Amino acid sequence: MDSYSLALMMIAGLLVLIFAGVPVAFSIAAVGIVFGLIGVGDFMFNLLPARIFGVITNYTLLAIPLFVFMGVLLEKSRIAESAIDVVGHLAGNRPGGMAIAIIVIGVLMGASTGIVGATVVAVGLITLPKLLARGYHPSLASGTICASGTLGQIIPPSLLIILLADIMGESVGELFAAAIVPSMLLAALYVIYLIVLGRLVPHHAPPLPQAERDAMGRGELWLKVVKTVVPPVLLVVAVLGSIIGGVAAPTEAASIGALGAMAIVAAMGRLDMATLKQTMRDTLKLTGMIMFVLIAAQAFALSFRLLGGEEMIGELFDWVPGGTMGAILFMLLILFVLGFFLEWIEISYIVLPLMLPIFLAADVDVIWLAMLVTLVLQTSFLTPPFGWALFFLKGVAPPEVRTRDLYLGVLPFIGLQLLTLAIVLIFPSVATGLPQSMGW
Repeated sequence: MDSYSLALMMIAGLLVLIFAGVPVAFSIAAVGIVFGLIGVGDFMFNLLPARIFGVITNYTLLAIPLFVFMGVLLEKSRIAESAIDVVGHLAGNRPGGMAIAIIVIGVLMGASTGIVGATVVAVGLITLPKLLARGYHPSLASGTICASGTLGQIIPPSLLIILLADIMGESVGELFAAAIVPSMLLAALYVIYLIVLGRLVPHHAPPLPQAERDAMGRGELWLKVVKTVVPPVLLVVAVLGSIIGGVAAPTEAASIGALGAMAIVAAMGRLDMATLKQTMRDTLKLTGMIMFVLIAAQAFALSFRLLGGEEMIGELFDWVPGGTMGAILFMLLILFVLGFFLEWIEISYIVLPLMLPIFLAADVDVIWLAMLVTLVLQTSFLTPPFGWALFFLKGVAPPEVRTRDLYLGVLPFIGLQLLTLAIVLIFPSVATGLPQSMGW
């Protein structure tokens, strides 16, 4: 059997194991080791330890548990819940105020775990019952929560961007800088849509009841803004500013973020032992899952390369019409479809490295390419009928929220994501302009 056939069987075997319910990390490792032994023998074990050692000693990846800890602690301390109420009150009698508050908190919590499921479930549990109780249409409420939960994929400090920096051999700070304008553009489009919708159909997104608004005076409201909203904003600005400005390495800035999150939660009187234990437990689980997948991916990638898989992928792209742009669109389409079935970690470390050499050879700007990848994965996780965010929210939604409501609710946000993707695709300077102006 020729090596190309074995490479194709590797991909098929991985999909079979994943769809059979085998944990992703075990599926990746098993397929990589078995087909490596079949195709090249035990020679691969001479090379594999060095690749694994390179992963576990990668200094940049140390930022992952620190950023996860920062985000999980802010989530477990229920600061996000308080901030949503405060921003909702700030909107006053304007329709859609609570929905806009969820988008704003989604921007702030982009510094959270970066795991779509964790963010959507957390925001859904906190806000969906409140939105429904205040008269929001189920479609609008669920669509807003799903869209807000996926913002963490592109808003720095995103774990996806950290891993893309490692895969593409680029600076984390440069990718963070590149992500700022596209992510803020997307969030702004969300807010504009909600404002317009609130004016056109105010009964779908009613403001807070007058009695609830009157119960909190202006002085008390602004005091809560200072206590609840300002500290997380300053924390994110400090973390990103230190990285992008070159003051601190990503790992150093992540440690500042973790310490700052503890200080904020402690200042609010919410840092108890139970919260700290739960935060550390969840941080350990999420970090362990990510690192296990990264280690398993080394076995798969090594076997696939030794079997000539990279050459096979290159020949496949040679058939795609349209030159380099056609190849980019083809890659984005593949990632979009795979995003229905795989999490971003597997896609980033298994699929993307197989295609990346093609674009490096074509001298494509990898910073721009990384932003396109993050946007298309974000869209994929939101798109019916398989979008991850939809399944996660349905699992915690009240019975009156139907699957149809979820599907209809996310469609406008998908359109806005595709619009942002098209803008970045047509005008690369939207992503590359800020890093270049800062001298990266």
